[in-house]
Amino acid sequence: MCHLYIIFQLQNLKTMANIHSHIEALLSTIRTLRGKGGCPWDIKQTPDSLKKYLSEEVDELIQAIDNKDPENISEEIGDIFYVLIMIAEIYADNEQFSLQDCFATINAKLIRRHPHVFADATVNNETELRQQWEKIKKEEKKQNI
Repeated sequence: MCHLYIIFQLQNLKTMANIHSHIEALLSTIRTLRGKGGCPWDIKQTPDSLKKYLSEEVDELIQAIDNKDPENISEEIGDIFYVLIMIAEIYADNEQFSLQDCFATINAKLIRRHPHVFADATVNNETELRQQWEKIKKEEKKQNI
């Protein structure tokens, strides 16, 4: 049993390293497109100018989900990642926040809002789960988290 666990953990590490390398490659591509000698269109984009593309890509993802088309779903998720990372990079260029900040923020939020998974809270049904979520969310708003 212990050997299987070690193999499982090694496979997880390999998967995480693979995901990390793809994220780094996408970041590098976007930074090249936005950098000196890059693409004029990418360079001139702003968060405001990218809103319409984000909306279009989300609509296309919804359509792909409705069509139950995994290949297109994957493509549209990639397109959304591109737009989101572009927006994050613009803010990073302006030293307002980084993509790492985005990941850290959502990860902390998910852990806070799931104490039944990451702490010792207990919920007995979906109603209690929803109430717990709303209570935590309300408390976060009070504390400006």
